[in-house]
Amino acid sequence: MAKNLVIVESPAKAKTIKKFLGSNYEVIASNGHVRDLPKSQMGIDVDNDFEPKYITIRGKGDILAALRKAVKKADKIYLATDPDREGEAISYHLMKALKLENKDYKRITFNEITKNAVKNSIKQARDIDMNLVDAQQARRVLDRLVGYKISPVLWAKIKRGLSAGRVQSVALKLVCDREKEINDFIPQEYWTLDANLTGGKLKKPITFKFTGDGKNKEEISGRAALDEILSGLQDGEYVVKSIKESERNKKAPLPFTTSTLQQEASSKLNFATSKTMRIAQQLYEGVDIKGRGTIGLITYLRTDSTRISEEAVAAADKYITDNFGDIYIGDSNGRAKTDKKIQDAHEAIRPTDVTLSPVMVKEQLSRDQFRLYQLIYNRFLASQMAGAVYSVKSVKVSCGDATFQTSASKIAFDGFLAVYNLDNDRGETVAGINNLAEGDVLELDGFEEKQHFTQPPARYTEALLVKTLEELGIGRPSTYAPTISTILARRYITKEQKKLYVTAIGDAVNQSMEQAFPVIIDVNFTANMESLLDKIGEGTVDWKVVVRNFYPDLDEAVKKAEAELESIKIEDEVSEEVCDVCGRNMVIKYGPHGKFLACPGFPECRFTKPFYEKIGVTCPKCGGDVVIKTTRKGRRYYGCINAPECDFMSWAMPSNEKCPECGKYMIVKGNKLVCSDQECGYTCNNKAAETADK
Repeated sequence: MAKNLVIVESPAKAKTIKKFLGSNYEVIASNGHVRDLPKSQMGIDVDNDFEPKYITIRGKGDILAALRKAVKKADKIYLATDPDREGEAISYHLMKALKLENKDYKRITFNEITKNAVKNSIKQARDIDMNLVDAQQARRVLDRLVGYKISPVLWAKIKRGLSAGRVQSVALKLVCDREKEINDFIPQEYWTLDANLTGGKLKKPITFKFTGDGKNKEEISGRAALDEILSGLQDGEYVVKSIKESERNKKAPLPFTTSTLQQEASSKLNFATSKTMRIAQQLYEGVDIKGRGTIGLITYLRTDSTRISEEAVAAADKYITDNFGDIYIGDSNGRAKTDKKIQDAHEAIRPTDVTLSPVMVKEQLSRDQFRLYQLIYNRFLASQMAGAVYSVKSVKVSCGDATFQTSASKIAFDGFLAVYNLDNDRGETVAGINNLAEGDVLELDGFEEKQHFTQPPARYTEALLVKTLEELGIGRPSTYAPTISTILARRYITKEQKKLYVTAIGDAVNQSMEQAFPVIIDVNFTANMESLLDKIGEGTVDWKVVVRNFYPDLDEAVKKAEAELESIKIEDEVSEEVCDVCGRNMVIKYGPHGKFLACPGFPECRFTKPFYEKIGVTCPKCGGDVVIKTTRKGRRYYGCINAPECDFMSWAMPSNEKCPECGKYMIVKGNKLVCSDQECGYTCNNKAAETADK
């Protein structure tokens, strides 16, 4: 009979750990949390100093019964949940639910699920860290207060079933703000000029880029400016002014954190953040490897640290020496200065055993598991290797005051590029560049003139949004994926070809939050709250003090919003459209994709049809009304009401104004009107917007 009981969260983790411990240990999984706040009510006693009311999670009765039975038989209990705040909180709730106060119980943590790590954790067993529990409890209470206080306001103002969240609402705001930036962006024209030069020992022309007057880079703002530059170049003498040879060093990348893993898996493997975390969890909890048994292949996956243990560094150095040579060992060993936002509680994400190369374990892994393990493995190995060195040759050619330049590079020492290439940079060669010498006179073989337009800010992808949240200090490694998953599931945003777009319902929610709860979605406020949660975890701030200071402002904002709603007396807006079934005037309602028309006689009459909001603009193709429409995924656009007979559509809002230069319709960009034909580029002030502002 087992004398020691180890409780973990997942059955896969239990299976792996069981193989490391002898017959004196029984390992059972709790399947995650066993206690939580109730779903049917807020569960926070505001009048009793914000005391949370925890209940046993529905469906966990049988699991708890099995755990209690095992506890009675055990002499010692080890709580081995994940090594983070949430894991600490799960251990605390297990202790409470199983009534372990008078039992011999301890908390153990390990950053990797390997035999040595698990056995060493038992030797270093400790008490539950209540500071970490309180930090997680504070996050849970704050999120519950925000969600359960604000969501009913959104239900009354927009539609039932909507939700607000302390972090999710800020993430939604970021996407909405970027959407506005893109919609208001006005492209600016510019030109580039290349000269194809030949002569001397050159067998074929080399392309040189125009760089200005030699002192300052000259931006060619338009065709007139380009023509002025060209007028002085046609009959000029092109002389090789200088040839410089240099070295460029490229540092090895840092090992993965949760954020950088999600970003790189998105760009290299096309994984969504939720998929990356799910597969990484499988690699962490354990995979059955031939000849090794079941072992965890990577260290803990929720971390914002780039630190690597001395043992892992030594093992990597030996592997690199044996397989590449001493010259490939890096100087910094992947260590970085710790940012003030980084908790540094764990190591970076790395393989638990550097000798287990991806090729060795490929047959035991699924395709996605192999690809992610290979990415993590190669990134870690690269982080411990020397930087790459490039040989660069740069050639400048002058023609009067104008300067043209070209350069070529080749890898002199590949370093970490031997295993991991961030951007497929293998250098660039320019044929014939080595045949040039200073003072050579070259002949003009022609110009290449190209017109360009500045581009708006890039739309968020999941990876870019994670990066932004991390840079702003919003959320923590464990929150990125669920935050994005939530606003996608709520249909506040939609994803098309990896890019994130705001839906009509998401825009409505964000506008309501900006109007009624500006503090809650303030980026700096949310980042400061994360900092306070860190201080609770460090034991320097009491969690109830943070909640006490936060709640009055929230309560006041909610009461103000509710009062405004009462004065507005929100009712369904009656339209001029008549129900095809019963003849009643239809009303405007919100659905998952935005507004739609519904019969007010529901449930007797269930007739509905799409709602098309007219914007007061006539279609430039057929003269019909231009209306706001949404794609199947909820992205908003402007189209003709006569579709499908008329195929007019525009992502930007059109206007009735015509371009005075080319005659095409103009589109609205903030307080400007821009020609819809980018080649034309005509821009003028939007008088309607100026009048509205006044």
